Amino acid sequence: MASAADIPRKLWQHPNPKATQMWAFKQNLEQEKGLNFATYYDLYSWSVKNRAAFWDFSWKYFPIIHEGSYTTVVDESARIDSIPSWFEGIRVNFAENMLFTAEKAPNGTHFITTTGKEDSRVVATQVREGASEPAISITWSQLRQRTGKLLQALKAAGVTKGDRVAIVASNSIDTLVVFLATTALGALFSSASTDTGVKGILDRLVQIKPKYVFFDDAAIYNGKHIDLRQKITDIVNGLNGVLEFRSVVTLPRFPGRPVDVSGVPKTQPLSQLLATAPSDKLEFVRVAFRDPFLVAFSSGTTGKPKPIVHGVGGYLLNSSKEARLHRNHGPNSVTLQYTTTGWIMYMSAISGLLYGGRTILYDGSPFIPGPKVLIQLLGKYKVTHFGTSPRYLHELRKNRISPRQEEDLSSLSIVTSTGMVLPDSLAEWFYDHGFPARAQLANISSGTDLAACFGLENPLSPLYLGGCQGLPLGIPVEVYDQADEGASGIKGTPAPDGVPGELVATAAFPTMPVKFLGDDGPQKYFDSYFARFDNVWTHGDFISIHPSTKQVFFLGRSDGVLNPSGIRFGSAEIYNVIETQFANEILDSLCVGQRRPNDPDESVLLFLLMRPGHAVTRQLVGRVKEAIRKALSARHVPRWVFGTPEIPTTVNLKKVELPVKQIVSGKKIKASGTLLNPESLEYYYQFVDVEKLGEPKSKL
Repeated sequence: MASAADIPRKLWQHPNPKATQMWAFKQNLEQEKGLNFATYYDLYSWSVKNRAAFWDFSWKYFPIIHEGSYTTVVDESARIDSIPSWFEGIRVNFAENMLFTAEKAPNGTHFITTTGKEDSRVVATQVREGASEPAISITWSQLRQRTGKLLQALKAAGVTKGDRVAIVASNSIDTLVVFLATTALGALFSSASTDTGVKGILDRLVQIKPKYVFFDDAAIYNGKHIDLRQKITDIVNGLNGVLEFRSVVTLPRFPGRPVDVSGVPKTQPLSQLLATAPSDKLEFVRVAFRDPFLVAFSSGTTGKPKPIVHGVGGYLLNSSKEARLHRNHGPNSVTLQYTTTGWIMYMSAISGLLYGGRTILYDGSPFIPGPKVLIQLLGKYKVTHFGTSPRYLHELRKNRISPRQEEDLSSLSIVTSTGMVLPDSLAEWFYDHGFPARAQLANISSGTDLAACFGLENPLSPLYLGGCQGLPLGIPVEVYDQADEGASGIKGTPAPDGVPGELVATAAFPTMPVKFLGDDGPQKYFDSYFARFDNVWTHGDFISIHPSTKQVFFLGRSDGVLNPSGIRFGSAEIYNVIETQFANEILDSLCVGQRRPNDPDESVLLFLLMRPGHAVTRQLVGRVKEAIRKALSARHVPRWVFGTPEIPTTVNLKKVELPVKQIVSGKKIKASGTLLNPESLEYYYQFVDVEKLGEPKSKL
């Protein structure tokens, strides 16, 4: 058992856990099952050892609009790689649950009758970058009317259950309406951001085979207005071989000023499509629990991104669990999730509607007109749930901005951070200088592959420094000893708490993807999650679990785990040293392993992106190596340290290691269209023969 000295610093504890929805759920479960859970971890342990009972209770507990009944929750004996079905016999609709609430049926066991959420209450507010346009708000009744109008137009245009509709657009009310109208008809929705390159967009659309593609007619970012007609033309040309594709529908990026798209082939403005709608009647096609409603894409930093198809019932059920229990969402919640539409976090931006809450849809750079813009919105709209990233928190700290001194943040209850590992120094800054002490900092992780979290917050446990607060109810997560590179189908060995290893899920859970699109989808699905270890989901993260606090430390992607002389560690450990001790000199860093075909061992390469006015010198390299030696160990010290002019990132600003690892290990790669700066990879090819390298060339 860990000593008191081994327990990390306690950052936060809920002042009244008995007032939370998690506590009410726990009490109801205890009463029904005759149990008593002393801690959150006791509740978690029961939920994963009794999966069918836990999810059965949850389904009956949460007010999800549905019809039908089931006799079996899930076959608990089924192998996880068989992707077992859940709640067969239940039928639901995503848009219906977003737009309406449920009442209990007379027998008290089902949520089947619908009532309107408050018609006149504002449900969404759209805020554009730079405040050059006034914010636009929409009420529940207006959102239902607009959704009904578009779904009738899509229905008249031939969109039916199972069709695919895609959108390339900003985080706007229009995007929300397209999502709701599409899923109301039982069709599949997929979204991408306009700042993704043509190749990146086509890598997605060609796999989706959409019947219609909605597209913003213009864009704005960092103060620049961008005409998108040429990009739309390129997309239409790229979809010429897709038989299902009928047309692009353009959305007016600037209200009242639609761009003339009459010269763009196979393209029509939204007004033209809406003119075909016979009415604005709302109707909902209820589909099977496991039927698809969303296609999300992996980052795909090398090759094409994976088209991951998520089922509607699993998302509605697990989202209710995460948002209501872990995050305490409800009708009084106001959410501001900073995200693009091309990331799974878009679901967090809008899912508060499921619980009757309000969302603030921000479109643009978080630094225009200045780095305080999002903080000002938190105060203005009395935001309760703010979603951001370590990168944004870092910029606030760098600019000496203390949000709690800038605005009244008394409404703020939870700040979620995701996209990359949250450095300990940022978590301490959050409480020591940044945000109100009562706000819970929720470092969450997992996302796209499961439309859910493997690591997230809860209101019953204290929050300690480091990693994610804990594990998710109902999803059995373990740590396995890492297998040798290239191993497949092996029987995994659980690692003790405190020992790093592979994050695995050991049994099926409701938000496992339904499938991957494409003829090779089944094999890609298996290879992505089930090939490495037998009969478990291998997520690709290198983690450890604290023996006492049960917090989850995400140490990096397991394909980027560093392994010099057989000592395995995550790049996040190196990044934490750089972030903590060199923030004034070093802007960012990238740490990768190099093992070329003839190398007997792996070497660690560390690349430093310097701040203006600073340079990589021998003295700096020496200080960096010594700091890593003292903070970690001599075996963690990189063999090589170089400067870099740029670090490759995805369009969601997540830095990527695998392409650089492959390049310095002697491979030629084809960069994915999801990279924001694919040209940055060229710099790293010179390090294949690192021993022969003198001064690295900044441009090749």
